[in-house]
Amino acid sequence: MGLKKIPEGELKEGFTTGTSATAAAKAGLKAIIFQQQQETVKVHLPIGKILSIPVHHCEFSDSSAKCSVIKDAGDDPDVTNGAEIGCELQLIEEQEIQFTAGDGVGTVTLPGLQLEVGEPAINPVPRKMIRDALQKLLHDYDLEVGVAVTVFVVNGRKLAKKTLNERVGIMNGLSILGTSGIVKPYSASSYIASIEQGVDVAVANDIDKLVINSGARSEKYLRALFPDFSEQAFIHYGNWIGDTLRKIQNSLIKEVTIGIMLGKAVKLAEGQTDTHSCVSSWSKEFIQSIAREGNYSKENQEAILQLNMASRLVEIFPFTEEELFYQLLLQKCYQTTKSILQQTKLTIYLISKDGDFIKLKKK
Repeated sequence: MGLKKIPEGELKEGFTTGTSATAAAKAGLKAIIFQQQQETVKVHLPIGKILSIPVHHCEFSDSSAKCSVIKDAGDDPDVTNGAEIGCELQLIEEQEIQFTAGDGVGTVTLPGLQLEVGEPAINPVPRKMIRDALQKLLHDYDLEVGVAVTVFVVNGRKLAKKTLNERVGIMNGLSILGTSGIVKPYSASSYIASIEQGVDVAVANDIDKLVINSGARSEKYLRALFPDFSEQAFIHYGNWIGDTLRKIQNSLIKEVTIGIMLGKAVKLAEGQTDTHSCVSSWSKEFIQSIAREGNYSKENQEAILQLNMASRLVEIFPFTEEELFYQLLLQKCYQTTKSILQQTKLTIYLISKDGDFIKLKKK
């Protein structure tokens, strides 16, 4: 789930699933009030901006409506970009706004999130956006009714399989998200939010030992070492090791195991905790200094400078736990990590592309 290469030039912002749902809900209530198709709708965002959003579909009766918009993530590589997000509205006697998860919107099944278990996965800020938009219309047109809002996402269940929703207990669909209302391209905010959710869910479910790793492949290898750990005990840090460690440092987690592959380990060892290639690169000279520290031959030291990828270090140093080079590398990874994760017991495994492990030996 790492970020794709950032395109050149000025990047276009988009809008969130929460903004999409708000637009659909507002269009639906306006259609009921005016008994007219809605072509565009203006949405007030939490950051003070106003967006005009095209309405994709709109049908209505005297007391109900079903409207949708097409989510535009701008230039951000979001899995929900282009998704049809909508709301079905029904006027009700109770003067309140009620929320239900429609098809493609998940339901919360584990504690630790911002929502109670059993609630639709519509986060607090999108709920407030929808509630505020609808209540203003009801007030402006003297309507003494409430609205039952069912939020849906076409193909949402399928799209959710590309996210970590099930890992944090959001089942059968996507979350309706957003805090600012807009999507900043390549900001990584959604990935970091999923990391934070994962830690919160683990703590809420009495898990105090985590295994953090870059993604699905490394997790598959690590599960062989921790067969009794639940799914919620595994957290993907992607490229954001530092953000993951800071979240854990401020949680009740007592013990952390890090699984890391060579490409990220050579950066972490040097102190780089954001390992995306657009932000950081590995220093061959720094890795050469580790070989020098280990009293390796000048031939080995010079060979490092000829490598085009860190993963090829195994061509110079056999990938075994007894190889001093890897122990020195992991020791520097440990030092970087402990500068953030100060109070937590820490174990580090280096993972090869074939799933072999080297464990840092404690001095």
